[in-house]
Amino acid sequence: MNQGIQQIKQRFGIIGDSYALNRAIDIAVQVAPTDLSVLITGESGTGKEVFPQIVHSFSSRKHGPYIAVNCGAIPEGTIDSELFGHEKGSFTGALSDRKGYFEEANGGTIFLDEIGELPLATQVRLLRVLETGEFIRVGSSRMIKTNVRVVAATNVNLEQAIVDGKFREDLYYRLNSIPIKIPPLRERIDDIYLLFRKFANDFALRYRMPPVKLDDSARMLLEKYRWPGNIRQLKNITEQISVIEKNRLLSADDLRKYLPSHAGEHLPAVFASESRGDQSFSSEREILYKVLFDMKRDMTDLKKLVLDMIREGGDWHAKGDNARIIQNLYSSEGEIIKAPAPGAAVSYAVPHNSDAIEDTEEFVEESLSLEDKEKELIEKALEKHGGRRKNAAHELGISERTLYRKIKEYEIKG
Repeated sequence: MNQGIQQIKQRFGIIGDSYALNRAIDIAVQVAPTDLSVLITGESGTGKEVFPQIVHSFSSRKHGPYIAVNCGAIPEGTIDSELFGHEKGSFTGALSDRKGYFEEANGGTIFLDEIGELPLATQVRLLRVLETGEFIRVGSSRMIKTNVRVVAATNVNLEQAIVDGKFREDLYYRLNSIPIKIPPLRERIDDIYLLFRKFANDFALRYRMPPVKLDDSARMLLEKYRWPGNIRQLKNITEQISVIEKNRLLSADDLRKYLPSHAGEHLPAVFASESRGDQSFSSEREILYKVLFDMKRDMTDLKKLVLDMIREGGDWHAKGDNARIIQNLYSSEGEIIKAPAPGAAVSYAVPHNSDAIEDTEEFVEESLSLEDKEKELIEKALEKHGGRRKNAAHELGISERTLYRKIKEYEIKG
């Protein structure tokens, strides 16, 4: 490993040796002596906040101020004032003149975290600062000059935000002079156990107890898990284990209790290999489409079976679950009727009537509305578990928080 990168890791407390991580550090060091804007991208919890510090520390501005601003934590109504300052009396509560972060950071570096959360009006102001080094305080007409190096970070797909009209394209290209991508933890498998050991030792010192350790099965599970919350989630779970577990050597079963059964808040989906090969899905919408089309295919096959029986005519019998399924689909007139009681046998005399066949065929087409199907799945899960939302959420493969939001969104009673 490059000795310089190793020293940087020790200085900034970076753990890991993956190629993507080393590459990101190398780019940060190379771009530091310039005044180019830097855009850091990566999922939440990957440690993006360390890289602006590296850029600042290895730049000619290292003796100047370094200011980190979380754009997503500042209300939209006050963010212009926070960034660019305001004049006394410019709005209610402005009792005196105030310098903004860009004025305070003159000669140094400003780190704009969650840049994708900036309002469009503020994006226009920021673009002007980047292009001319000038800005105007809120409530003033006087132009102020500043010499600031901007480093921005986001976990939002800014290219998609541009398409959606939520982010300016010209600002994106101005910020993205030098892109640095921070890899998610699932792409740093060899680093996961190193990070766990580091956190376990840190918490052992903090809480004055022996560090927790993992047996081979637990380590395998640790490295196999997708870690949707990345390093932040790993650190949080390690702290939980350090405090709660009395046994300091954990097995896979012990560790599994602390790992959420879902990797993010997705609707239920079990991915299986099909004849055309394994499939993977990158979004909740793709998962929903897969579930809905599979359901439609199964229902269509069942209805074709009933239609074949109608064409052949005659008496036939169905019992139990089959009777309920078929009777839910058709009555003798092609209409939906209530299912029989469990265990009851149902006899059908199928008419040789072309009109009945036509009515039945009209019913075959189903709605493919994602909202309708999602609402139906949630209602069925709640009904199955007697309104117990925790159990219903587990059945659906989503978090309770997401289930509560969906219930409120669809106005589901239960």
